[in-house]
Amino acid sequence: MKIGVVYPQTEFGNDPGLIKAYAQLAEAVGYTHIVAYDRVLGVRLQPDAQGTYSNEMAFHEPLVLFSFMAAVTTQIEFVTGILVLPQRQTAVVAKQVATLDVLSGGRVRLGVGVGWNDAEYAALNEDFSTRGQRIEEQVAVLRDLWQKQIVTFNGRWHTIADACIKPLPHQEHLPIWFGGQADAVLKRAAKMGDGWFPDYYDPAEALPSLEKLNSYLVANGRSRADFGIEAPISYGQNGSDPETWHKQWQAWEKAGASHLTLTTMGVGFQSPQEHLNAIQTFAETMLGRAG
Repeated sequence: MKIGVVYPQTEFGNDPGLIKAYAQLAEAVGYTHIVAYDRVLGVRLQPDAQGTYSNEMAFHEPLVLFSFMAAVTTQIEFVTGILVLPQRQTAVVAKQVATLDVLSGGRVRLGVGVGWNDAEYAALNEDFSTRGQRIEEQVAVLRDLWQKQIVTFNGRWHTIADACIKPLPHQEHLPIWFGGQADAVLKRAAKMGDGWFPDYYDPAEALPSLEKLNSYLVANGRSRADFGIEAPISYGQNGSDPETWHKQWQAWEKAGASHLTLTTMGVGFQSPQEHLNAIQTFAETMLGRAG
């Protein structure tokens, strides 16, 4: 498996020197990729809200963040996990991601999803109710803009007449992965995605969804052999616990995960240095196992 880290957006702070140190350390100790979450606007949560993030939490825009990190690294991959695509203009995303891919030398993987916060959609002047339908058309538009010299596209939400972006991405096939747990997401990922981000820390909980995903891949003439699974693993509330890490690692390997990503958020750290220490400790303990 490829082993990455989740950049701890909500807890790491805004010091450019520390952000640089994080990216460089992650690369130096052997992680293959950095994942960053997305939130354009922080919306005050109502008592009955289902979401995780509030207006109290800070987020750097992931594509801008990765541009900064790409300039101070040479090999590590950058992954949006996930970018809420229907909140954004598709052609602008295509341009931004292509530019990042060119300037990083092909180190971009785009994770996309539909999000959950209708208040954020309203503030961005986008329709929350059609987000699932629109993201499929958006992915088709992204593929066209990244792979064709001239694009003509006539869809429900997009009309492009003999236009293009330049430069095209460095990667001939820039990967698009999907995040989300709904059955519609699994079908969408199997039809048009390159991988899926399961939001389960316990592999046993993910197995029913993985079984569905397998059946949807088969229905689309595909198999897990050409499809990625990015599984999360937590550093743990009680500090380093190699025995637990090994068990989680082995369980995700058995479940067929292609990527494993360490998160150090939500475990009680109070400073950026604790996050830096944690990703180094995990790497020194575990990365000798990475394939």
